[in-house]
Amino acid sequence: MVARLKDVAARAGVSVKTVSNVVNGYAFVTEANRRRVQEAIDHLGYVPNIGARNLRKGRTGFLTLAVPELVNPYFAELCGLVMSAAARHDWTVLIEQTGGVRDKEMAVINVAHRSLVDAIILSPIGLRPTDLAQAATGTPLILLGERALHAPAHHVAIDNVAAATTATRHLVDLGRRRIAAIGDQPGRHGTAALRLNGYLGALRAAGITPDPALTVRAEAYSRAEGAAAMRHLLDLPEPPDAVFCFNDLLAVGALSAARDRGLSIPGDIAVMGFDGVDEGNYTAPRLTTIAPDKAAIAVATINLAQATVHDGPEHPQDIVTPFTLVVRESTVA
Repeated sequence: MVARLKDVAARAGVSVKTVSNVVNGYAFVTEANRRRVQEAIDHLGYVPNIGARNLRKGRTGFLTLAVPELVNPYFAELCGLVMSAAARHDWTVLIEQTGGVRDKEMAVINVAHRSLVDAIILSPIGLRPTDLAQAATGTPLILLGERALHAPAHHVAIDNVAAATTATRHLVDLGRRRIAAIGDQPGRHGTAALRLNGYLGALRAAGITPDPALTVRAEAYSRAEGAAAMRHLLDLPEPPDAVFCFNDLLAVGALSAARDRGLSIPGDIAVMGFDGVDEGNYTAPRLTTIAPDKAAIAVATINLAQATVHDGPEHPQDIVTPFTLVVRESTVA
């Protein structure tokens, strides 16, 4: 038979309220009573009803975290950090994978777990600027990474334009002049557009006229797309002497394609990534990258969810977290 709160109280010889205070970690319990209650809990195998406790607190104890794809190391690493930060506030995180598809992202906002979660955390790719204005409201929504949407929701992200500017300026400062970009996604309003703006702005600031032939699209931010884009660039009449890839997986593919052509990296061509995933420590050569502070993103997101859930609706906040330029051998020998 499952042990109940009153069973623990009877065995410990204390009131149900005292047992509740011990279970909930309240300080106003004598050490003797706390010891007796703990011994009774251990003997009876009592397990607190977390669901009931959360309902009394006016929350479910669950969050939804929706990301484009878990096979991308950046999102896998970020999910782990968000789950760790959430656990410190007694939240369980339910992971959704949207594939970056607009309808699936809208479904997360409008349908998925609306009665089960305290807040929704979404990293959008397919959403349009008008989508969130038309979306159902009621559950707090926190967007990761997509400041370009200008949506009536909380945002937590790095400054993608500033980060892309830093990446491109690093290549310019190394004396590179034909700097290509891999990762453009025309028609989308998210990360790709922001990083493209930073790349183009840094070139113009350095007195370099951007060459449209050096900007290559990538439908998916994958190693295969990065390799294909690099092969295209190397086949140009005037190939680049540096490549800025809009994520690390694209850069890993680009490195592979350049090595297959027998090129020296960074001697013949420098390669720059973005995301700071652990894989970049083990490429040959090791990958220079922009590393968002993923731990800061996770903590800021959960703190924002905590404040919103407990204090009620508030004006949308726009939290900017740090990033770091991590220089390795793919740009500096």
